[in-house]
Parts: sequence; C-alpha cells; structure tokens
Amino acid sequence: MPGKTGTASKHIIYKKIRTDIITGKKKPGERLSIDTLKNDFGTSVTPVRDAFQMLNQEDLITIKPRSGYYVAKVSLKELNDMLELRQILELAAVERAAKKITEQQIALLEKVHAGYTNEEDETYSRYIEENRYFHFLIAEASGNHELALQIGHIHDRLARFTIIVRSGRHMIDIHGRLIEHLKAHDPEKAKTALQKELDEAKTAIMDKIMQEEASSWHMGTNKQ
Repeated sequence: MPGKTGTASKHIIYKKIRTDIITGKKKPGERLSIDTLKNDFGTSVTPVRDAFQMLNQEDLITIKPRSGYYVAKVSLKELNDMLELRQILELAAVERAAKKITEQQIALLEKVHAGYTNEEDETYSRYIEENRYFHFLIAEASGNHELALQIGHIHDRLARFTIIVRSGRHMIDIHGRLIEHLKAHDPEKAKTALQKELDEAKTAIMDKIMQEEASSWHMGTNKQ
C-alpha cells in the first residue's frame, strides 16, 4: 500500500484509517502503530503522525502521552449526548435554511441526494460521507457557517454508529421529502421530515448498540 511522502500521503493515510475505523475494521480501544502504518504505506513517520492528528481533531482517535494512539472509545452517555446535540443543531439549521435556501443550493442537495447505491462496506462508507455533506449543505443554506461546521463535526463523530445500522435506503426516501419541503420554503414541514430522520436514526443506533455491539464498543456510563 505504498504512498507518496508529503502532503498527499498524509491524506491517503488519513482516509484509509478513517474508513477502517468507521467500518469497524479497527475497533474502539485498538492501538494504532506508527511503525506498522509507516511500513504499510512505504512512507516516513511524519505523514502518519499528521494523519493521526487529523483523526484526533475528529475525535476518532485518542492520543495518550507516552503511550500511543488508540481508536477512541465512546460511552453510552456520550453517544446519547451526541445524538441529542445533532438534533438541536440540525433542527435549528433546517428551520433557517427553509427560509433562505436558493435554487442553486437545492440543485446541489439533489445531486448529493442521488448518490446512494447499495450497502456494501466501501460504498456505504462513501454514502456516510455524502450524508454528512447533505446535512452540512442544509446548514450552510441557513447562512451560518459556524453552525455548518459544528454539524459536520458531529457527523464525523457519529459516523461509526451510523454505519452499523445500515439505514441508507430508508434515509434516502426521507431526504427526498426533506428536499421537497425546502423547495417549498416550508420550515415546519422541513423540521417534521428531519425530526423523523433524527428519531429513527437515534432509535436504530441505540437499539443496535444495546442488543449487539455493547461489548465491542466498551459502552458504559463513563469513557474508559
């Protein structure tokens, strides 16, 4: 898996590790070896460390001084708080976006919305990115760039959980209705459509975690 040294390699390494974390190939608490990745990518230490810093900024890995780099663990309380924060931010964003969104912004949303194909790991990982972009664009249409950045960040942190429930095909239907309400500049119907997505996503994620994933996710009341 050789990569070029320098900036390009940093992004290649970042993307590969991020995909492995999101798809569950690298588990919460797993130690990430700089030397192993350096050899895998045929590069120097610096691009690997840079990639780790990027992932740390997304709260996907934890840096422990004098210990190393680890895939971040998330407590049940933190997960619930993130899902609640997503709801607060996105409902505020869509209400404002419905009043301000332009035809050009609608056209871009429709283009992103059309990207879903199937639920294989690699394709679904791409869909998770497109879903993040979809909601980021809605927040941008609200006119508040800082709000959009916060929504993008919360999607980064939730990506590992979103992917395990494989709800993409259903979400694409909800997104279609949401676009129609945004086109009509109807804040209340847009919020109702989004609320449905948020409620169903939260229920699906929490049910999946509690039923099947709790032991592997190290879920508990506090981060370990």
